[in-house]
Order: sequence, then C-alpha cells, then structure tokens
Amino acid sequence: MKQIPYWLDTAPPLPDRSGRELPESADVVVIGGGLTGLSTAYHTARKGARVVLVEKDKVGSGASGRNGSMCTQGITIGVAEARKRYGQQRARELYDAFREAVDVVEELTHKEQIDCDFNRSGRLGVAYKPQHFEAMKATRRDLAENFDHHTTLLTKSDLRGELGSDYYHGALLDPLSAGLHVGKYVHGLAEAAERAGAQIHERNAATGLTRLPGGGFLVETLHGTILAQQVMAATDAYTDKAMPWFRKRLINVGSFIVVTEPLGEERAREVIPNARLVVDSKNIGHYIRLTPDHRLAFGGRARFAPSNPASDLKSGDVLKREMAEIFPQLADVRIDYVWGGSVGFSWDRVPHAGETGGLYYSMGYCGHGVQMATYMGRAVADMMDGNPEANPLRGLGFPKVPVPFYNGTAWFLPFGGAYYKAKDRLR
Repeated sequence: MKQIPYWLDTAPPLPDRSGRELPESADVVVIGGGLTGLSTAYHTARKGARVVLVEKDKVGSGASGRNGSMCTQGITIGVAEARKRYGQQRARELYDAFREAVDVVEELTHKEQIDCDFNRSGRLGVAYKPQHFEAMKATRRDLAENFDHHTTLLTKSDLRGELGSDYYHGALLDPLSAGLHVGKYVHGLAEAAERAGAQIHERNAATGLTRLPGGGFLVETLHGTILAQQVMAATDAYTDKAMPWFRKRLINVGSFIVVTEPLGEERAREVIPNARLVVDSKNIGHYIRLTPDHRLAFGGRARFAPSNPASDLKSGDVLKREMAEIFPQLADVRIDYVWGGSVGFSWDRVPHAGETGGLYYSMGYCGHGVQMATYMGRAVADMMDGNPEANPLRGLGFPKVPVPFYNGTAWFLPFGGAYYKAKDRLR
C-alpha cells in the first residue's frame, strides 16, 4: 500500500525545477505552486508580465494533488444560506462564479491540450437521512427558479440505477459537474505556465516579505531574494508563519482518501454505473468516485487529526470500514493507496480573495479548490492588471477565526468533529 496520492503517483513525471537561480527582480512573484499559484502564473505571464513562482516543495504537492479530483458546481454554503447572508442578487452572482469556474477548467484543458481525463460525468448529492432528501426537493426547485440550474431528483429506487448501494435515501443529480485526473492537470498547468513565460522554482520556500517604501516587495526565499512589483499569496491550507495575517483566518482541516486496487471495468460499473461523482449529505461526509483505471477513490474527514504517515494509516482503516458499510460488495478489495492532506476553510465557509497591505491572495476554498483555484488564479491576474471588478468574491471580507490567541493551530477541531459525528449517528 502506497502512502502517496494516487493522482501524483500516476501522473507523468515532470522535470526537477529545483536549484534554479532566481532573477534579481520580477513584475510578479507568486508564492505557492498549487492550482491557485499555477493559474495565476499562467494568466499573468500571458499578459506579458515577468513572473516567478516559488514553491517550498514540488508543484501540486499540497492540497492540489491530494484531493478527490472533483470539479463540482455549487456554492460551498448552499444557495439558501447564500441568499440569507447576501440577498438573492449577490447569491446568484456567486453561484454563477462557481458554475463558470468549471467552464474555465474545461476551456483551459482544451486550449493548452492538457490530457487529464476531464469528463462532465455529473455529481450525485446523496441523502444520508430521509429528511435530507426532503430538503433536496426544495433545493431542486430553488436552483431551477432562482439560479437557472436544472437538476434531477432521484428517489431511493431511482438511485439504484446510479449507485450500487442501498445506503442512501435518494439523490440530487447535477449533470454539469466534472471529474478529472488532478495530478495530470496540475502537471499540465505547470507546463502551460512555463510555455507562457513564467519561471517555476521548486524546493525554494518564501521565508519573508518586506513591503518597500517606494512600492513593491522584497521577497526572501531559501535560495535568495527577489524584488517584486506585485506579490500573490497562493498558499491556502499550507500557509506558514511567514504570513501570519492569513493563518489567523484559516482553519486547516485534515482530509483523507483511500484508493482500491483496480476493480475491472465491469465491477467498477456495478458500483457507480455512470461514473458519477458522489458526495453525501453527512456533516462529516464522504466523497466517492471511480478513477480512470477503474479503481474506487473513497475520501472523507475520517479523523480530526493532522496528516502524517501513522495518522494516515489510522484514517485509512476508518475509511475502509466505512466504504464496506456503504458498498458491502467491496469488503474484500485491497487498498492500494492511502494519503492525507489539509483543506483550507474560512470561518464563514466561503472562499476569499483580494488585496491586503499590497499583497494579493486567494484561499479558503472549503473543499472546492480544483475549479475555484483555477478560476481565481485568472481573476487575480486581472485584479493585478488593474481590474478589481474581476474578483467575484469582492466585498465578502475575510473574518478572523474568533478563538482567543488563534494562530493557525485548530486545537478545537476534534471537539467539533465529535459533535457533528454524533449528529450524523442520530438517524
């Protein structure tokens, strides 16, 4: 069993981008080599800027290569909560941005010929409890009437044609959500950014930022300093102490995934006949999908603990038990991969992007990072080019985590996790 992300292990190898000499200056320095940073570097370089991206490990080594590889529609907080907070017009604007984000990923894969198995396979939001299915009925009407998004409601008997399990009470099918191979996508986006003219420097962490009186920043890295006219922070859940302003606003939640041995096409289709993406309605839920080579990827917040080799194995054991509960026919399958990582959550559970102290940023994707990171990289490139209205998240603020002396260590997560798991057990 490999304790590395399946997506990175099965993506084509890339050249080593470490040890490169930093230039003395750049128009834009991007900190972080995940999807946000790579998309920002790509779109900024295409505008003609001199772009340098610094990454403390390898591109995609953080959340961008450790997720469920889903590119799904929908606001993180749901349309009803978005309307309650922001009003119908602003909720619709936000919903349209989340929907357009999937289009941007698709357009980019075609334009740059990134072979990453992008497929609009659709998303099944499955109901863990009967009352969740009743709520889905209202959501379906709301999406059609107020957001021009048409979905299909599936009863428990209907769902049997979409999922080889009797565990759930129905589903809401969104036909526009997509799956992809995120490892291939990250690697392809890095190559596209370099073709556009961006320089990528791996294993070279940014260690300090100094804003200069005359404008711009001095960016300190492990292997030298560079003068930048503009800087973009694209570190999300992997933000370190060099940027404390963001650490006070992000909660890093552990997420874990197991991937089975190859099931074979016939057996895989018995589990998810139409290769849908599956996300359940639990508070502490699961995300499930087939891989391009007919394995089952099964993820979730198995344990509220940091990711490390020992913790990942314990979480993998939890996930395998839960997988067998939902799909008893897979109880005997071998697990070939298990890994964990961190997901960046904001306190208000929506992503945030903007500028603070001259520093641009986009982070806090709350589990919707594949499409929103790509989309927001393009938006930030436009913002740095003098178009603040390109930011669909403008005006939302970025609240601090309201816990005394909070500095990025979410010691309270196990208590919250225990509470929500207890709520899930109450049928």
